[in-house]
Amino acid sequence: MPAVTVGKGVTALSSANMAPDSMHLAVRVDGVGKCYAIYKSPADRMKQMFWPWRRFHEEYWALRDVTLHVAKGETVGILGRNGAGKSTLMMTICGSPQARTGSVIFQGRDITRMPMHEIARLRIAQSPEGRRIFPRMTVYENLQMGASLDNQKYFQEDVEKMFALFPRLKERQFQRGGTLSGGEQQMLAIARALMARPKLLMLDEPSLGLAPLVSKQIFAAIKLLNEQQGLTVFLVEQNAFAALKLSHRAYVLVNGSITMSGSGAELLANPEVRAAYLEGGAH
Repeated sequence: MPAVTVGKGVTALSSANMAPDSMHLAVRVDGVGKCYAIYKSPADRMKQMFWPWRRFHEEYWALRDVTLHVAKGETVGILGRNGAGKSTLMMTICGSPQARTGSVIFQGRDITRMPMHEIARLRIAQSPEGRRIFPRMTVYENLQMGASLDNQKYFQEDVEKMFALFPRLKERQFQRGGTLSGGEQQMLAIARALMARPKLLMLDEPSLGLAPLVSKQIFAAIKLLNEQQGLTVFLVEQNAFAALKLSHRAYVLVNGSITMSGSGAELLANPEVRAAYLEGGAH
């Protein structure tokens, strides 16, 4: 299938990657940029406070004119190496940090300048990189922390759904989160996010540091949620092969910019993607 170019220097491998109408969009990121100030010394930071009209820092653009979309019911992946800006992009959608340029639209509503806690109330849930569970709380208490205050009457029902999805959590429900294995903690992090009954689930490196068998179980659960419940999933993952097998569509992020997009199958077959992310097609 011939490639078509969309945006600035972005290669879309098919027209299927064009944005649908707004009724079918979960989230749209339009021209988003995020810049950080880099100070060479604490003294330069102090000077910036006293003389704000002068610049005592260098600017580092973690995101540059990023445009992408996720349709309702899709699983969309982001590929990229360490430092490409994947986690920054996901956190920018969540509102922390906020985008310096561009806009983030969720189900027709501009959330670019909205505080993070208000974005969470719109039922956008994230399972962050490194899991970040509450180690001193039990599995059950961690699930309580993830539950939406607006849906308390469904709490026990939702807990049982999480135990059905991840049976190991049921076995460990009264055990402290910090004593779980890495795979069990990742299951707990995803389950805690799901307790909010999200309209958009964002997963940041769900297989990071996990054994291949455990990673396979995690990806199987994500696929089940999408196919059976129609859950919209936005996935950041360094395991390119697994991410592309799971995703309906995906984007390639390089140095803060989207350079390529297409269906998971198209990107799996693309020679540039295979050479850069699949070790020359070893998979």
